[in-house]
Amino acid sequence: MAVPDPLRPTALLIRGGRVVEDGMVTPADVLVEGEQITTVGRIAPQRAAGAQVLEADGRLVMPGFVDAHSHAEGAVFDEDVQLALLRQGVTSVIGGQDGVSYAPGDGAHGSRYFAAINGPHPTFRGGSVADLLATYDAASPLNVAYLVPAGTVRHQVMGSADRPATSAEIEEMTALVAEAVADGAVGLSTGLDYTPGIYAAADEIAALCRPLSAARLPYVTHMRGGYEENSQVGIEEAARIGLDAGVPVHISHFHTRADEAARLMAWLQAQGLDASFDAYPYTRGCSILGMTLLPPAVNAMDPAEATVLLRDPTRREQLRREWFPQVAHNPSLGPEWPELITIAHTVAPEFAWTHGLTLAQVAARHGTDPIDAALDLLAASALEVNVVMAVRDQRPVEDLGRLIAHPGHLGGSDGIFVGAHPHPRSRGTFATYLATYVRDHGFLTWPEAAQHLSTGVAERFRLGARGRLRPGHLADIVLVDEDAVGACATYDDPTALARGIDDVLVAGRPVLAGGRLTGEHPGRGLRAASAPSPDSAAAPRAPGGGRDPSSDGGHVPAPSAPQGADPAPAVISTTHQGER
Repeated sequence: MAVPDPLRPTALLIRGGRVVEDGMVTPADVLVEGEQITTVGRIAPQRAAGAQVLEADGRLVMPGFVDAHSHAEGAVFDEDVQLALLRQGVTSVIGGQDGVSYAPGDGAHGSRYFAAINGPHPTFRGGSVADLLATYDAASPLNVAYLVPAGTVRHQVMGSADRPATSAEIEEMTALVAEAVADGAVGLSTGLDYTPGIYAAADEIAALCRPLSAARLPYVTHMRGGYEENSQVGIEEAARIGLDAGVPVHISHFHTRADEAARLMAWLQAQGLDASFDAYPYTRGCSILGMTLLPPAVNAMDPAEATVLLRDPTRREQLRREWFPQVAHNPSLGPEWPELITIAHTVAPEFAWTHGLTLAQVAARHGTDPIDAALDLLAASALEVNVVMAVRDQRPVEDLGRLIAHPGHLGGSDGIFVGAHPHPRSRGTFATYLATYVRDHGFLTWPEAAQHLSTGVAERFRLGARGRLRPGHLADIVLVDEDAVGACATYDDPTALARGIDDVLVAGRPVLAGGRLTGEHPGRGLRAASAPSPDSAAAPRAPGGGRDPSSDGGHVPAPSAPQGADPAPAVISTTHQGER
């Protein structure tokens, strides 16, 4: 039997903070016992006897933020990534995005095709969604929830086939989705600009979504046909799928003007759909270069086969003549694409010098034109290249602020941690929400920020008793210095850590103290909570429409070390990182 650690208290008191809950900011203390919040308010000394004390010093006490769109499911074991997320107050991430990730199956498709997006998983070697979720239990300070990726499911059954699925194949795919839902997946995702998702018709996707219906889990989509001014096409398809399957709809990284987003969300609501979206506070995007510049059939090839094709002078000339004129008509990039695409990651050591340069700059230094520069880079990297993509029209804070303030918005970073010169959104999104759009410009109040960044996401994806600072809820808690909080990552310096959040708890255990990792690993793979019965009493709903859950569903708690009583309060003295 393990010997209890007398230095690990069973309770922790957060003293002297301002609690953000129930639409208010209220001076209050928070008592945490084990993994749960047990008391919020004025706490008598005898009630907290023996508790460790964390002095909030007037900071805001907020529920841990949940990143509704993250690509950290392979990187979350890396301490640099853990620090990047926790310094923004993110305590849980939702992976399995854009229809591509590791499970179900052998993990090969997601690891290969999204090598420059998700990177490899250090321990998962194939299996079910349950097997993947188990890799996160007690292995990280953060929690990881997972959308079953439709492209991975399709690849498992059909490979990269460029054709409609047969009824037998749809049945086999639907069975895999149903198994994933039983394993705890929190929804289904598609990436309809990626392969093989680009080949899937709406009726096929609707069939795959039907196992979500009983659990009221959402269909999450990277839409077909582009965003910005072209969003109508993708929204209409998402509506058909959601209505056919009887499921809520969530739009990934909704890049469009605030007025257009409001119009389209109102249209979805008029169709009778429960709809939400995530949008990060940047105008530049990030994706794999192959999806941006290559035909889907080439992008879907085995990397070795694609490399041979890209090095063939005849095939290159064919691409130049027949394909690249279409690239120049991309509504987001246009003919200026060489100046708008910046290299964020390449695996080829001979091209390491390209990180942070545009394709136009790479071509000039490489002594060639942008098409050859791009194809040389892709061939040398076996397609493992990701890029940051600027747009011709940079949207102002005013427009982004109105988009983020929309009641259907949920906080998501689309954070990608692969690359020497990544998009700053991976280290700056949530700090930017708080600094720019709450404190500086007031598009959201602090209670509204808690709803958008935590409560609403937890409810939308059925993450159990998270996202609120209420007795009985899990103690994922963030202390925010509202004057100091802010993003330091920029396009020129994209790996700088955020400031103003130095203390974070996950499941009641300090995982960040004084701005530094504590080495605690209370994180787990989050399994979707059970849906309420139809006759359950109504409860407050998030923009996504989820009911406030009261349990963690069927998840298996991460193992915790035995906790012995500590007879005297121990005050945690921390140094706020501030501008360091």
